[in-house]
Parts: sequence; structure tokens; C-alpha cells
Amino acid sequence: MPRTDYSDFACSVARSLEVMGQWWTPLILRDLYLGVNTFDELVADLGISRSLLTARLADLGANGLIRREPYGEREDRYRYLLEPPGRELIPLLATLAAWGDRWQTPQGGPPLLFEHAGHECVPTVACSTCSEALTAETLVPVPGPGARAVRGTAVVASRPLPS
Repeated sequence: MPRTDYSDFACSVARSLEVMGQWWTPLILRDLYLGVNTFDELVADLGISRSLLTARLADLGANGLIRREPYGEREDRYRYLLEPPGRELIPLLATLAAWGDRWQTPQGGPPLLFEHAGHECVPTVACSTCSEALTAETLVPVPGPGARAVRGTAVVASRPLPS
């Protein structure tokens, strides 16, 4: 099945998915964050085909999420490192992992735990102003400056939003 192209959507969720929503991409970003950063290490850890990994790494590089730098004595050996936009996705992936630990718990329990400032934590999404946890019940969507009746945001421009 061909992948849907979201690049012309006027929706930040759709445009984000265009960059990092392809199969394997979140797992590649996770591995890079965990220090699995060479091509062969990624293939071994993920079990991904070499051609698919090549394509995903190229996409991540083209979108500015990662960079590659040579390592070792051979010119054709690279390690892949997160750039600031890729690093900024790590807390989101950690929050997704926490959701998975809660609702799709792997046998034996969470495979990875998180610490913050020396204490164990469960990653959550919090308000940038008051630091309270955000929930579907407490979050209120309001139209932003880019809201218009076009593909991807027609609902924002045409309906009252939940409050």
C-alpha cells in the first residue's frame, strides 16, 4: 500500500508524521539515542533490511533529524547522531514508551525505565506554563494563526472545538 503524502496538509500533526511517522523511524531514533549508532548495529538490533535502513537514514538526514559522521579508519564507515530536532523527539518517544508500559505492557514488564535528575520517573506531557500534566480532559484546543479551511485543518476552521 502506498504511503500517504501529508506534506501539503496545513496540520502540524500531519506534517510531523511526514517527517517521522514512517515505519521504523521512531525505533531508529530510539536506538540512536541509546547509543546504537552505526549502520551494522542498527541492522543487528532492529532486524531491519539494509535497503530500508538506508532509505530511512537518508530521510532522517534530509529532514535534519540526524547527521552522519565518519568513524574508524575506513572512509565509508559512518555513525549516525541526533541533531537538535531529533533530540527533541526523545521525550515524546519516552512518553510513548510509558504509554506502552501502561496499556501494552510487554511480558515481564517494561524493558526500559527512565530517570530524571537522579530519580526514577514516568515520562508525561506537561504544561509549559504551570508544569501540570496534560490530559484530554484538561487540554483545550483553540484555533491558531494558521487555522483555515484547507486539507488537514478544515475541522479547526469549520466546527466549534471541544472545551
